[in-house]
Amino acid sequence: MSFLHRIYRILAVVLVFAYSTVEVLINRPSTRTQRAAWLSKIGNRLLRTQDITFTTVGPVPSDGAVISNHLTYVDVLVHAAMRPCVFVAKIELRKTPVFGWISMMAGTIYIDRRIGRRTTQAADGMAKGFRDGLPVVFFPEGTTGVGDVPALPFRNGLLAQSIAAGEPVTAGFIHYDLTARDIARGKTARNDVHWGTETLWQHMWNFSDLHGIHATIRFAPEPIAFSEAAISNRKIAAEEARAAVVALAVPR
Repeated sequence: MSFLHRIYRILAVVLVFAYSTVEVLINRPSTRTQRAAWLSKIGNRLLRTQDITFTTVGPVPSDGAVISNHLTYVDVLVHAAMRPCVFVAKIELRKTPVFGWISMMAGTIYIDRRIGRRTTQAADGMAKGFRDGLPVVFFPEGTTGVGDVPALPFRNGLLAQSIAAGEPVTAGFIHYDLTARDIARGKTARNDVHWGTETLWQHMWNFSDLHGIHATIRFAPEPIAFSEAAISNRKIAAEEARAAVVALAVPR
């Protein structure tokens, strides 16, 4: 039954992507707002097929920059499902089969981290996202962690661009809980939800064996009040932003 359960879950994902692809080809959303709304629909559809639920604590940011810890690709689905938003991602995502095309059609802002292309390209991309009046979501860790620490060290580039643009930066923290049934089977969030060193396909196969998870994302009541030192020093800004995210962590 475990094998059949996994196949069902994977087929459900394929069907969602197929339906959503036809939907976008027919409707052809032309603005970033329309594309963000389309991605929000995909997020909700995928969460339902995988028995993933979520709860938000605190006011959900509706504009400015939104940051949180990063544990798995499910983070993206949860952020998208709660309201339309724009994501910032590494340009390498565009080469990923299926996900790259979906991200492009959803209006994702791509960041090229190669030396000489970071500052201007990041500034332009972030400015476009902010002008559209949608929350711009990014994960300052720059990679996924397995939850051994509340958050990995933060990269400072996108934070600096947000501060320079005069945009509010709101902190969030995401946490996952398994069902009692899966816990009894020896499943853990660290090994079966968080994305560590496995390939994407290996992790999806492992994740599809779960019977459901619940995500809780906590948002700070106010945007981060960066110090004067942080405004002039991006490294200090990254430290203050990480502290704001960690302050929202669920006690272990």
